[in-house]
Amino acid sequence: MAYKIIASQCTGCSACEFECPNAAISMKGDTFIIDPAKCTECEGHYDHPQCDTVCPVPKTCVPA
Repeated sequence: MAYKIIASQCTGCSACEFECPNAAISMKGDTFIIDPAKCTECEGHYDHPQCDTVCPVPKTCVPA
């Protein structure tokens, strides 16, 4: 399973983009998106998905 970003809650701060070990997060328009083909939920890198950990808005990066 991959994570997704709730577009209506994304502030565009870019904190998640730099923390993703798989380069699965990119800017699309005014928000960020997660490529589900690249997202591994940080398995093998971290204990918890880093997009969710660093996002300043709770429940913006969630399981897809």
